[in-house]
Amino acid sequence: MSKFLRYAAIGAAVASFGIASGAQAATTAQADVTAKILSTLAVSVDPSQNTLDFGTIGDSGPITGDVTLAVSAAGVKGTCPTGLTCGGTATVPLFHVTGANNKAVNINFANASETLAYQGTAPSGFAAKTMTVGSFVTNATNGSTNNQLVLDSTGGGTFQVGGTLTVHQDQAPGTYKGTVNVSVAYN
Repeated sequence: MSKFLRYAAIGAAVASFGIASGAQAATTAQADVTAKILSTLAVSVDPSQNTLDFGTIGDSGPITGDVTLAVSAAGVKGTCPTGLTCGGTATVPLFHVTGANNKAVNINFANASETLAYQGTAPSGFAAKTMTVGSFVTNATNGSTNNQLVLDSTGGGTFQVGGTLTVHQDQAPGTYKGTVNVSVAYN
């Protein structure tokens, strides 16, 4: 019987080595790794259409506080506020974007509003010598996402910008100028 136990113990030891070596066997797999570098994204304003112009605004009666005049990204003026006369033609800037074909691009404004400064020396007797423009809008829409443009098959696209001008009570007559800064980034 001791011979039998000896052989059984040796058999069990050999069997356990086989099981242990099977449990320790390693397997490998691989996955692909890729990266795509998109072409440089650029935005520029069209030199022949580079101004957000609200037209002419005249005083036709007293205004008792700040009033606003909107111009859409299509260049359409909103309703002229009571106490003002609005004339002239509104214009909007046209921006050109170049980048990777068929890619979505987000359009952002550097500031929520911009200050327009009086050009020259403002006449005395008026309290307001700056104006603000804000609530900027674009005509770029990708499905239900505003301010997003999908570049065409050649990597180009355009958009226009509108906004809302705030005219203050006791605004000095004259010309006011400022800038609107836009940036673009791949979505």
